[in-house]
Amino acid sequence: MNAEIQHNGKKYSVDFSNPLDISIPINNGLNNPNCFYAPPPEFFPVRTENFIGSRAEGGLLNFFNVKINPHGNGTHTECVGHIAKEKFTINQIFKKFHFFCELVSILPRKTDAGDRVIFRDQLIEIFEGKATKAVVIRTYPNDDLKLTTNHSNANPPYMHHEAVRYLVECGVEHLLIDLPSVDREEDDGLLLAHKAFWQYPDNVRKNCTISELIYAKNEIKDGLYLLNIQIASFELDVSPSKPILYKLKNV
Repeated sequence: MNAEIQHNGKKYSVDFSNPLDISIPINNGLNNPNCFYAPPPEFFPVRTENFIGSRAEGGLLNFFNVKINPHGNGTHTECVGHIAKEKFTINQIFKKFHFFCELVSILPRKTDAGDRVIFRDQLIEIFEGKATKAVVIRTYPNDDLKLTTNHSNANPPYMHHEAVRYLVECGVEHLLIDLPSVDREEDDGLLLAHKAFWQYPDNVRKNCTISELIYAKNEIKDGLYLLNIQIASFELDVSPSKPILYKLKNV
């Protein structure tokens, strides 16, 4: 199925039959990415005296419970409720699901202290002049290890808060990244990048989201896409999510 859409005065053709999934599947057990010491996901059948919700164990159907930590177990989309004292839920604030999006690739820069950080000047170099409501940041190195890496206590790469502020200045409302967090794993609770993105608490950008632990394969080239972010209707600050990219062709 094809459609024509417009962006910045240009017409594009979209092929909806060729989605590019940039989410990480959530599996039962340890075969997942993990961060912030979250317990692994658990899928287990409902059991009663006269019922077992597992076909593999002789039941009539599969009827499973699921235990996950959305922030720690896989691709997720979060709202300002993640850091706010007030209650904001992803289901309440996230009402639009399609956006023009730039996919950019960056090698985080190593600091003297050994941290690997995405800085403002790196984003300016590759992003200036591009005006989209969403941006997907793919970090290098990029391989299938991102599907199962345990990031806990590993000080993974993160974004400098001024780099995030630059995206806000560019009008970005939805930030997607393949890291566990936009902030440093241990930052004494400062959460500077999260606060810079949502402008919390002084000028809160309630309609904006951050998606973390995405995975864009190398064959998906940098450039402009149509993005669809799919979430579950959780009344939480976060939901497991499924971001999808669609290629655009000039008309």
